Amino acid sequence: MAKMLYRLGWWSAKNRLKVIWIGLLSLLVTAGFALSIGPAFGEGSSMPGLKSQDALELLSKEFPSPKDDGGKIQMVMKTPWHEDLSASSARQFIQQNLKIIAKDTSVQSTVSPYDTKTISEDQTIGVATINYKVAGDEVTDQSKERVEQVAHAMRDAGWGVELTGTGYVQMETGGATEAIGILFAFIILSITFTSFLTGMLPIITAIVGLVLGLMGVLLASNVTEMTSSSLSLAAMLGLAVGIDYALFIVSRFRQQRAEGYGIHESIAIANATAGSSVVFAGITVIIGLIGLSVAQISFLTAMGIAGALCVFTAVITAIVIVPAILGLLGKRLDPEKKNRFLSLFVSKSKKTGVDSRWGSFVTRRPWSILVIGAGLLAIVASPFSHLNLGMPDDAQKSTAKTERRAYDLLSEGFGAGYHSPIIVLAKTSGNEENDSNTEKINQVVSEFKKFPNVASVSPAIPGSSGEVSMIRIIPSTGAHDVQTKELVEQIRSKAPEMQKEQNVQVMVTGSTVVSIDISQKLNDAIPKFGLVVVGLAFVLLMVVFRSLLVPIKAVLGFVLSFMATLGFVVYVVQDGKLGHWFGFEAPGPVLNFLPIIVVGVLFGLAMDYEVFLVSRMREEYKHTGNARRAVLAGIKNSGAVVTSAGLIMISVFTGFMMAEDPIVKSMGFALAFGILFDAFVVRLMLVPAIMTILGKSAWYLPKWLDRLIPNLDIEGESVLQELERDKAA
Repeated sequence: MAKMLYRLGWWSAKNRLKVIWIGLLSLLVTAGFALSIGPAFGEGSSMPGLKSQDALELLSKEFPSPKDDGGKIQMVMKTPWHEDLSASSARQFIQQNLKIIAKDTSVQSTVSPYDTKTISEDQTIGVATINYKVAGDEVTDQSKERVEQVAHAMRDAGWGVELTGTGYVQMETGGATEAIGILFAFIILSITFTSFLTGMLPIITAIVGLVLGLMGVLLASNVTEMTSSSLSLAAMLGLAVGIDYALFIVSRFRQQRAEGYGIHESIAIANATAGSSVVFAGITVIIGLIGLSVAQISFLTAMGIAGALCVFTAVITAIVIVPAILGLLGKRLDPEKKNRFLSLFVSKSKKTGVDSRWGSFVTRRPWSILVIGAGLLAIVASPFSHLNLGMPDDAQKSTAKTERRAYDLLSEGFGAGYHSPIIVLAKTSGNEENDSNTEKINQVVSEFKKFPNVASVSPAIPGSSGEVSMIRIIPSTGAHDVQTKELVEQIRSKAPEMQKEQNVQVMVTGSTVVSIDISQKLNDAIPKFGLVVVGLAFVLLMVVFRSLLVPIKAVLGFVLSFMATLGFVVYVVQDGKLGHWFGFEAPGPVLNFLPIIVVGVLFGLAMDYEVFLVSRMREEYKHTGNARRAVLAGIKNSGAVVTSAGLIMISVFTGFMMAEDPIVKSMGFALAFGILFDAFVVRLMLVPAIMTILGKSAWYLPKWLDRLIPNLDIEGESVLQELERDKAA
């Protein structure tokens, strides 16, 4: 592989203008084609195999509802302190304001609280609904402004009015926030290379690869089911790895130039060595992403495909277009072309050879570093033990948002359980008398009323067949409280007993129950998914490094960083500690598919740093046979690059963490701190410490196994040996 990449790098540098023009043409054609067709994202997250799925299908059959795709805005109203909704003045006031809203030609209908009986027990809080002729995301700003003006006028009259619903709530995925992440990445790169021009190169090539990848995702959305979150994850990964992969190759190019190699030769060597690491690292990330399909959950599979596509384009851009741009800029990227201002931020090490301050520090105190690093990660991971999965809702938004205040008003008026109704379907035998069946259903309803954490149980409503009745249970707790999950489990555990005693089949469903089931299925998928992905990566690492202990160390290090990442997410997002520092306004559940996303993505990114750092150690060990010197050389030659790459990843993910969409925010937050723990604690502290402790045994591989596995030559050793022979000749 190294020889092939060497030739590719040389060819790309020699034909630089041709490569750049072909790249730009490919970008324009792909973008034009994708934008002309347009995206076709969906937002469904249903999945087969859920306990509640059969009940949900039976509910739709027995209680069919007319199809209504129109957007809705809910006005949650609270009367002034001296009035209640039963007063004729309050009724007249609400009707007058709803008539003003109904003048909007896009409004299908307005429904007052009196029509739907959505009035709190104390008659102070009610809910009106505005139904639109168009879908929620198509409700115009003018329509929203009309509702807001009415709400403002009602507030001026002393009423509390807040708005929510599909026609009003629209999340922003950022734009400016991502630009902030890119700006920080540019600053880090410029300081790393002490050159603004060199610092700009990885960002430009990463954006080119990202746009190509995202256009591919837009096209893929037309042939497979994808959510808009797939695009966000793909953008995060494509941008972050694109910058890092270009950084690796540019950094190695400058090292070769510093050693006196020519421009074309330096580019070819960089592509053969760092490019090999990039290809392998990219394959590892892609394995992690494609491995999401192991969970057999369609939207996760789609997210993995989208992310893998952007990582693939990032790899191709790094090994084809980056060498062409290096050939175009040539000597202007040489290490001696330093910016005087940026040089002020770079400390000059007095260490010579393979020695560096951090390398010397770690190799002299490996056991202390190991105990401190592992202990720190173990402490951070401790909150993971009470992980609670779910989907974020308006309760996690800032109180500055009207939809959050609407959520709080609904909780105040109707209880926390208003947001977490449980639908129970009770199915009886059609062979018995109706009176007998009714009596059995009533017994079941009475039994439910005795359950703990039940606020109310509605009378049973018979379905179209006469054999199925619907019972609505309102818990005392919210949708994300553990007690609500326990209530669902208790109903299910009592179902066999009710089937036996009353001959009534009890099934549980509803949005709350479906969300609980989805979270449980995702949680159950993590071990299987982790074993498959980690197993494949272990084999690849063993082939690359030709060692048994190095891949074991890499995998165990990832487990530590993964546990620490989720532990910190639980501490901030779920427990609400330090939440305001990171933009999480209120405690809430951890995004239900976040752990499996973190496994797939973080593992691939962690192996990026493992490959780039340890491959330089192996390269030195093959030349000298000195294990400690190999560790020092790895830190000296790759430590600064891994540090910069980690900071860049954190900057990019932090940009997405600043987005308003809670799903994007959660993913950005988890991946930013995942990289922090893995790159800076595991790879730069624990890896060199463990490699120092293991010494030469780190590179042990049984001879029989060495003969069986292929030699990928990821360090480009064969290329370097040929160059040395040519020089000697």
